[in-house]
Amino acid sequence: MVADHEKVLRQLKTVRGQLDGLIKMVEDDRYCIDISNQIMASQAILRNVNREVLHAHLNCCAKEAFLNGDAEEARRKLNEIVEVVDKLSK
Repeated sequence: MVADHEKVLRQLKTVRGQLDGLIKMVEDDRYCIDISNQIMASQAILRNVNREVLHAHLNCCAKEAFLNGDAEEARRKLNEIVEVVDKLSK
């Protein structure tokens, strides 16, 4: 992975802490809207982490495949990107 490892790890650890907090909130039968707000906050961080990883992939892995002139590798990278876009658009 070529994304900023420290940044990605920090954000993922933040989400892990939020998930632990969410579990405790559910166990404690906390107010639904409070739980929902925490879920949305976790999702926002995960979207940001995913964006960071995908940007790094496009700017390094995919770019390299296209610049190297390897048509088959470039096609594979393009197909990977299309698959991710399809998943994101669901």
